[in-house]
Amino acid sequence: MTDNLQVLKRSGKPDIAYHRIEGEGAGIIWLGGYASDMAGTKAEYLSTWSRSMGRPYLRFDYSGHGQSGGNFEDGCISEWADDALAVLDQLTQGPQVLVGSSMGGWIACLLARQRPERLAGLVFIAPAPDFTSELMWPSWDKATQEKLMTDGKVEFPSEYDDSVMVYTRKLYEDGKTVSVFSEPLVVNVPVRILQGMNDASVPWQHAARLAEHIDADDVVMTMVKKADHRMSGAEDLARLGEVLGCF
Repeated sequence: MTDNLQVLKRSGKPDIAYHRIEGEGAGIIWLGGYASDMAGTKAEYLSTWSRSMGRPYLRFDYSGHGQSGGNFEDGCISEWADDALAVLDQLTQGPQVLVGSSMGGWIACLLARQRPERLAGLVFIAPAPDFTSELMWPSWDKATQEKLMTDGKVEFPSEYDDSVMVYTRKLYEDGKTVSVFSEPLVVNVPVRILQGMNDASVPWQHAARLAEHIDADDVVMTMVKKADHRMSGAEDLARLGEVLGCF
């Protein structure tokens, strides 16, 4: 098995950095959250889990994230979804379980529409489809909304470390063009949603709305009362492994 850093070269587009583990059975693709990277706790846990289970696993950084090329502020949902589609098409074979965390849940939904024949399952962790218009914009006061539209971006201190979170007008406007909730989402594979009820970033009601929106026969949502948005505690990780073991 190999898990060395590799790079997907693309003509006219940023290079995509990734790690891949070979194995048997349905593959697992990690789709991270906004401004996160493939070195996060959950992505690393899945690397260890996949190795121990002999399962194929691929994690990567969207353009402008982590070790991939590109400028973060130039990116948007549709472009990061294109990154994920290139990874799915060019770096994997056979059925895949898409594991989408936060914004990665939005990306997973878009891939499910584009490549339904490649799916073995969908696993969402605090999914945030349409967060730019449904969660971000309504939570801001009028002055912040106006600043985004006039200056092209706004910045906030991160809730999780000493970094700064940047949101651009491009991100907001692009998000409306790739809405999940504006169109039906028909899925013919099992769907599992893990959601913390103590999540200050993505309310559990948003995840429940996604569960209702998905047109599928097998959708199960697990709500963890004390878990926050990260869902990276030992019990949360073990629960994720249990879920993936069913695919």
